[in-house]
Amino acid sequence: MENTSSNLSVCENYRFNHKLHLVGYSVIFSFGLFLNLLALYIFLRYLRLKSVVSIYMFNLAISDLLFTLSLPLRLYYYSQHHWPFGTLLCQLSGSLFQINMYGSCLFLMCINVDRYVAIVHPLRWRHLRRPKVARLVCIAVWILILMGSIPAARIHLSNDCRYANGSISRCFEGFSTWEKNVLPLIVLAEILGFLLPLVTVAYGSGRIFHELCRAGGTQSVRRQKTVRLLIVNLAIFVICFVPYNTTLAIYGMMKANVVKVEEDTRSSVRQVLVVTVLLASLNCTLDPLIYYFSTEGFRNTFKKLRMGQGWDSEGGTDRTLVRRSGTTRSNSSNGEARYSTIEKGSPAIKKDPPSFKKGSLSPEKAQPAQPICPPVRPLRGIPIQDSAI
Repeated sequence: MENTSSNLSVCENYRFNHKLHLVGYSVIFSFGLFLNLLALYIFLRYLRLKSVVSIYMFNLAISDLLFTLSLPLRLYYYSQHHWPFGTLLCQLSGSLFQINMYGSCLFLMCINVDRYVAIVHPLRWRHLRRPKVARLVCIAVWILILMGSIPAARIHLSNDCRYANGSISRCFEGFSTWEKNVLPLIVLAEILGFLLPLVTVAYGSGRIFHELCRAGGTQSVRRQKTVRLLIVNLAIFVICFVPYNTTLAIYGMMKANVVKVEEDTRSSVRQVLVVTVLLASLNCTLDPLIYYFSTEGFRNTFKKLRMGQGWDSEGGTDRTLVRRSGTTRSNSSNGEARYSTIEKGSPAIKKDPPSFKKGSLSPEKAQPAQPICPPVRPLRGIPIQDSAI
C-alpha cells in the first residue's frame, strides 16, 4: 500500500476552491431545488403544457432540476475533500453540468425563436408554433445535449493522489489533466451548445425589439411581457454562459498548446474558470425568473398558490369557497367576481343578481350597457388572437 501511494502524484491544494464551491453550490441547491420543483408542479398540475412556450420551459426546468439533484454529491466532495463514489458517478455529475448548461442555452434559444416567429413572421412560419413541433424540437435538443456531454465524461474522471501518509480520490479536477484529443470535442460542443444559441438569441431579440418599436412602442401589456422575457433571456446568457464558455475556450487552447503561455498565466486562467463554473451553475436558479415574469398563467398560479387558492387552467379563474354565507365565489383572471348559491342537498346553482330593483328604471328605459374596454386594434405584424406567451 505504501509503495502504491509513493507512486502517486502529490495532491494539489484546492481547499480555497472547495470552500468557494461549497458556499456557492449550497445556495444554488437550496433555491434551485425549490424553484424548479415548484415550476414543474405548476406546469404539470395547472398549465398542462398547452402552449409551445410552456413546453420549452417545462424541458428547461427538467434540465435545471437534473443538475440540482446532483449537487449533494458535489457538496460532500467539497466539504470532505475526498470523492468516495467512484468514477461512474464522477463522470455522471460532470456530464449533468454540461447537460444543464447546453440544455439551458438551447431551450432559451427555442423560446426566443418562438417569440421571433410570433412577432416578426406570424403568418409565414405559423406552422412552427404547434405543440407537436415543439415536442419534436425538444427531443432533438435532448439528443444533442446528451451527445455534447461526452467530452465532460472523458474529462471528469476520478483519480487518486498522495496526501499525508495515504491517498485520496479526487473528482471535478479534470481540467488539469485533460488530453489534447479532447479539444475538438470541446470546440464542437461550444459551437453547437453555446455560440449558435448566443447568435440566435442576439439576432432574434434585436429583430423583435425593432418590430415592436416600429409597431408603435412597447406600452401594451403584451409587448411589455415580451420585452421582459427577452431581457431576462439575454441577462442569463451574459451573466451565466458567456464568462464560463469564453474562459473554457481560452483554457482549452492553452492546454492543447494552440496558444503558448507561461504556467503562471495558465494557472490564473484556470482559477478564473473555477469561478465562472459557479456563474454557469447559477442559471438553474435564474431560469424560473423567465417563467414568473414572462408567463401570465405561471405568475397568476404562483400568486394563487401563495394565497391558498386553486387556479382553474381551463377558465383562468381561481375558486375560493365562502362557507359562512353559503355561496361559492369565483374570481376571474380580470378581477370580476361571480357568486352562486349552494342549496342544502343540491348542486350549486348560479343565481344572477336582480337587474332592477323596485322604483328603478324599467328595462325599456334603461341605457344599453357600454363595454368596459374600448375595442382593441391588432398590432402591426401581430395577430390579435395570438398571445405573447
